[in-house]
Amino acid sequence: MFANLNGWHALIVVVVILLLFGAPKIPALARSLGQSMRILKTEIRDEGEKPASPQATAAQPTARDADAAA
Repeated sequence: MFANLNGWHALIVVVVILLLFGAPKIPALARSLGQSMRILKTEIRDEGEKPASPQATAAQPTARDADAAA
């Protein structure tokens, strides 16, 4: 489908985008996208460092439960 596209087509697409969104809006859109990506990376990094959920720890038997069962 895109096999016949070349550099001129890309240039035309960029010009159309500039006309649609306007030059002043593009930096704001790029800044917003950058902030969103930064937040996403932080959330992904924090998700890996989170301790186990309270439900998962409640399901594990404790030493007190083992003594009560004996």
